[in-house]
Amino acid sequence: MSLFPFSRKRPSPQSACLYLIAAAILGVCSPREGESDQSHGTTLQKAMASKAVRIGFANEAPFAYEDVAGGKVTGEAPEVAREVLSHMGIYQVDGVLTEFGALIPGLRAGRFDIIASGMYILPPRCEQIAFSNPTYSVGEAFAVKAGNPLSLHSYQDAANNKDTKVGVVSGAIESSYANSMGIPQDRVIVFPNPASALEGLTAGRIDALAGTRLTIANLLQKTEGGVEMAAPFEDPEIDGKKVRGYGAFGFRREDQDFVDAFNAELKKYIGTRRHLNLVRRFGFDEYDMPGNVTASELCQPKQAATK
Repeated sequence: MSLFPFSRKRPSPQSACLYLIAAAILGVCSPREGESDQSHGTTLQKAMASKAVRIGFANEAPFAYEDVAGGKVTGEAPEVAREVLSHMGIYQVDGVLTEFGALIPGLRAGRFDIIASGMYILPPRCEQIAFSNPTYSVGEAFAVKAGNPLSLHSYQDAANNKDTKVGVVSGAIESSYANSMGIPQDRVIVFPNPASALEGLTAGRIDALAGTRLTIANLLQKTEGGVEMAAPFEDPEIDGKKVRGYGAFGFRREDQDFVDAFNAELKKYIGTRRHLNLVRRFGFDEYDMPGNVTASELCQPKQAATK
């Protein structure tokens, strides 16, 4: 387990007082125990008492990743969490590094209190955990060899070329997209993280690496050449609808009070100038904002935008 703490700004006195009064009424009187057992208070109550939480994240820039030089976890999700939680009177956030596919099991097992890794809201995930309302919306992309020798501009192109192998990250939605678009499982190569998947592409183990537009763009900024983003690129169409991912924070289902309190502050923050200034350095802009879409809508199978 890897922990990456980072400090918090103080909230406004009014906001902090409201949350502290609420915590006192609910009977908070002891520090957070760091476990999912709520016999000594809910996760929110314990976080309010200790002024600290643990976030689970996977190394996938720009959503969440280790800043080794700075000694902390950063990225869109951790930094937004830092802002929102600070207004709730929670100033310390400890990052717990894990693989993307282990985030939901880790949350449910109590290894951390919130998933802050840009995870998409998907109906099957909604059956296991609760989500905050989304903080961004983004489409898909392929990384390919320079010159795009196989002319791969969509998942359908990869499906049509029987020699094409597509790389995906374990636990991410791209595997589902590939299968839904007719790419057989033996041509979908799973990697533990984006960095190893990119190595697979440069080594010729795969012909395309599938990921969000932001993930692929960030990866390619760190390469010395030989690979590029497939352009143009067409998002997959599943059940007659172009897919678009909506990322959010994950909570245990029994922590609905935490979700509600978090959403209340999130609503005041998302889309503001302060928010946009913060996330622009990670490649997000106003076109990546989620609008008025809610987690409740995205958890409904027929309405879900299918990471």
